This record gives sequence, C-alpha cells and structure tokens, in this order.
Amino acid sequence: MIDQLRELRAREFPWAVRGDQTFLNHASTGPLPQRAVDALQELTALRATPWRYSQEIQFGTLAKARAGCARLIGAAPSEIACMVNTSYGLNLAARALPFEPGDVVITSDREYPSNIYPWMELEAARGVTLARVPCAGTLPDEEAILAALDGPRVRALVLSWVSFATGYRIDVARLGRACRERGIWFVLDAIQGVGAAPLDVATEQVDIVACGAQKWLLSPWGTGFVWVRPDLVQSLRPVDVSWMATRNSDDFTRLIDYDFTYRDDARRFEMITLPYQDFGGLNASLDLFLEVGLAEVYEQVAKLTGRIVQWALGRADVRLVTPADPTRRAGIVAVAPRDPVAASDRLTAAGVTHSLREGAIRLAPHFYNTDEEIDTALALLEG
Repeated sequence: MIDQLRELRAREFPWAVRGDQTFLNHASTGPLPQRAVDALQELTALRATPWRYSQEIQFGTLAKARAGCARLIGAAPSEIACMVNTSYGLNLAARALPFEPGDVVITSDREYPSNIYPWMELEAARGVTLARVPCAGTLPDEEAILAALDGPRVRALVLSWVSFATGYRIDVARLGRACRERGIWFVLDAIQGVGAAPLDVATEQVDIVACGAQKWLLSPWGTGFVWVRPDLVQSLRPVDVSWMATRNSDDFTRLIDYDFTYRDDARRFEMITLPYQDFGGLNASLDLFLEVGLAEVYEQVAKLTGRIVQWALGRADVRLVTPADPTRRAGIVAVAPRDPVAASDRLTAAGVTHSLREGAIRLAPHFYNTDEEIDTALALLEG
C-alpha cells in the first residue's frame, strides 16, 4: 500500500513530490489530481467542437457521476441528483419538505452559514422557527439536541456531519434513530466528511444528504450531489423545475408533447444544464478513490489525523479543539497554540497550506499526504 501511494502521489500530485507546497487544507478546496485535470482539458477541447460533444457523452457523464457518488455513501444511483454545490441541496431540503407555519427546525449553534441561511429564509417566508441549540463549549451538544427534538412541532433536524471549524463528527446513527422514532426529518450537510470517512445511508436513518465535491472529493468547483431517501423522493415536488425533470424529457424529438409528470427517481431535482466538463473531472477523481480503495483512503486519513492528535495531546502549550476519540472526527484536526496567528504565519511562510478558523489552526490532510509532511507542519507549530 505504501508503494502504491508513493507511485500514485508522483503521478497524480507531482507538485507535492517536487515540494512546491505541503497541502493540508482539504477542508477548504482540494487539489485536482492529474487525471481530473486531463479529463477537464479533454472535455473542454471537445466542447470547442460541440458537434463532437454528443448527448451520449453529456448524459453518460452524469449517469457515471450518480453511480460514483452513490457508491461513496452506500446508495443506489436512482437516489442521487447531481448538484453544483452543497447549498443547492440544502435549499432543496428547506424548500421541498412540506413545512407549515409554526413548525420548528432544530440545528446546532456554530453551524456553517450554508446550513443556516436557507432555514432563516424559511423563517421569513413560511413562518417556520429555526432553533439553534447552544454548543457545549465549541462542540455541538448532542444531549441538548436530543432533548430539543421532544419540543412541540419539531419537524426537522439539520446538522453538519463534520464541523468545519472543530472537526467534530456527530453520531449520525444515534441522532437518526431519534429522528425516525419521532417522525422528524433529518437533513445532513456532508461536505466535510464524504471522501474522508465512511457514510452508509442504507443503514443510517437520514432523509436528505447534501454534498459538494470540491473539498475532500478532489473535484472541480460546480460539482456535487444530493441524496434523497427513496421513499421520500416521489412525495417531494421540485421547487426549481428543470425542463428535464419530467419522465418523457429524454426524447428530444418530442419536446413540446408536454407531459408534466415528474421522473420517479431523484433526477426530478436536477437542474439541467449542468457543467458536464466539471462532472467529467468529478468522475476522474472518483475513479482515483476507487483505485486506491475507499477503506484504504479512510484508513490513511485516520492515520495522519491521529498523528496530529497524539502530538497535540502530548503538549501543554497546545489545546486540541477536535475530539481525540477517532469515532468523533474525520479528516479535520483543529489545534490552538498559544498564538494561532503567529503559528499560521509560520506555516504560510514555509509553504504549508492550512486554515485559521475560529482561533485555531485547522489541518486537513488527505490519503496522499505523508507522515513527513505532517511532522513538518507540527514542527512549525512548535515554533
């Protein structure tokens, strides 16, 4: 496995082998592997001559993307709709679920804005209350969230699977069970976890999962997906209606034989036209994950993040923000040295890409990173 990763790193991330940059910022924007760059260039050249960019290529690209994204989360391709970002999927959830005035949506405080503002708009437009449960310090308080689910007229729980700032990973199974027992919809913002840790929607009791692909999935901007629970798909009407959302829209010779009957699967939610070239890049990146093996990817991410956690636990001058428990984190580790700004400046000056979030250094390594790169970053944090 070590030799395979070394060869893959040289082929797909040559800039890392050259030492141009130590990239530990996959929670922000992941780099494109070389195969994705090649796919984008090939498809862009094809796009310059549109008579060669056939419908089979266009829609075959989307079909492959649905299948690849489904495999990541243990779903069926028919349950996946291609989306351009996480926000679109979250807005779909907020606007398509049949909320009524006076209903309550529960979330945690300190959520990423993309999982707050759609629900605030729901408050303003439809009289639904968004209740933000205070954190326990900086981490989501799951006990308080569970208690809040028993409040009057609670209809939905909306949470990030992994916190962007702290790396805290919620207990999806426990919260999902609680929601299902109470008839509450569970909406998951999964962008900070998919690609770094396993998620199985076939066993977890989730209703809608939204995920952009530009971070941990190492894919172009403008790519992502939403998963909708199969028995929920046909009960939800699209709020933004695409000309290809209906069942007979694949026959381009009969476009004005209007039949306003939505597709039976999640494609009813797709907004065509999508950026086909970018989804071709997504497919290339997903092929890389499958070549390495999803279990191997997750194992390597866990190994590298564990190295950071153990370093932080052994120092009196650093506060570990992310939980030490490996089941409570994914690919993000946030650490707070005594002077985070100075530490961030040292990392930047040395070519270590990272983020400074909410007073902590956020390190987010991926499977192709090395122990040596982690150690370089930690030495710089020590000052």
